[in-house]
Amino acid sequence: MKNEIERIQNGEFVRSETTFRNWVTADGLPGPSGIGGFKAEPGRYHLYVSYACPWANRTLIFRKLKGLEEIISVSVVHPYLDERGWSFQDYPGSTGDPVNHFDFLSEVYRASSPGYTGVVTVPVLWDKQQGVIVNNESSEIIRMLNTAFNAFAKTDTDYYPETLRDEIDAVNEVIYNNVNNGVYRAGFARTQAAYERAYDRLFDTLDDLELRLSRNRYLLGDQVTEADWRLFVTLVRFDAVYYSHFKANKKRLIDYPNLWAYTRELYQVPGVSDTINMDHIKYHYYASHHSINPTGIVPKGPVIDFYEPHDREKV
Repeated sequence: MKNEIERIQNGEFVRSETTFRNWVTADGLPGPSGIGGFKAEPGRYHLYVSYACPWANRTLIFRKLKGLEEIISVSVVHPYLDERGWSFQDYPGSTGDPVNHFDFLSEVYRASSPGYTGVVTVPVLWDKQQGVIVNNESSEIIRMLNTAFNAFAKTDTDYYPETLRDEIDAVNEVIYNNVNNGVYRAGFARTQAAYERAYDRLFDTLDDLELRLSRNRYLLGDQVTEADWRLFVTLVRFDAVYYSHFKANKKRLIDYPNLWAYTRELYQVPGVSDTINMDHIKYHYYASHHSINPTGIVPKGPVIDFYEPHDREKV
C-alpha cells in the first residue's frame, strides 16, 4: 500500500485522487457521477474515520449536524499511522472494527477490491449489505450525508442549497487548493521554493478570508454552508499542528481576530466539539510524520480555549 506523504513531484506534495466514487442516494438511482445502486437505508452504512484527519472530520461533522448517529455507524482508527497504514489497535477514543473485525484499514480496501494496491485513506463509507466500499472521497460523502438520508435524519438543514451552489463551489476550490491542502503542501514540501510557494498562497488566502469575515458572519453571508465546515476542519487544527509542525508560522489562527472568532463559533455549534479529539490530532501528526519530526515527540501545548465567547452575531 502507498503512503500519502511519499507522493512528491519536483519537491511538491501531490495528493492522489480517490478511487471509490459511488453514490448513496435517497432512491438508489444514479448520483451526480452517474453511478448509483446504493439506496439510503438506516443501519446499512458504516463510516471508517480518523479523528486526526481533517477530511474524515468533515464526515463526522455532517453525521452529527444531520442527526444521523443512529443511522450510520462509525469506526475510529488508532491515531498513529505507520508503514502498514491505519490500524484498529486499541487506543483511548479509538473503537476497533466491530463490523469486519479487521486489524488494518487496508483489509477493508482489499475486501472491497481484491488485489487493491492503491492509497489507503480515511474516510471510507462502507456498505454492510453488499460488503463493499461505496466512496472514499470526503467531499462527496458529506453531500450524501447532507441530503440522501433526510428521510431518517433529525434535521433537514441543507448545507449545499441549490441557490448557493455556484458560490460554494467557487469558495471551496480556493480554500481546498490554498488552505485545506495548502498546509500539507507547505509541510511536506521537499524544496525551499515549493515550501515558500505553498506558504505564500496559504497566508494570502487566510488574509483574504479574514477580510471577508470582517463583513460576513459566514463565508457566504448569514447562512452556514458546506464551505464553512470544509474550512473549519483546517482552522481548528491550525495552531496545534500546522503552525509549528508544517512550518505555517507567519501567523497563528488566534492572530486573526475574525477567523479565530469564526472558528470558535463553529466549534460551539451543538455536537461539533464531539467530533474534535485534539489528542488524536496531535499524536497523529507529530508521532507519525518521522520525516518532519524524527523524534516523534508530541508537544503538550498549546492551550486553546475554543469556548471563549465569539460575538460573531454582531457581524
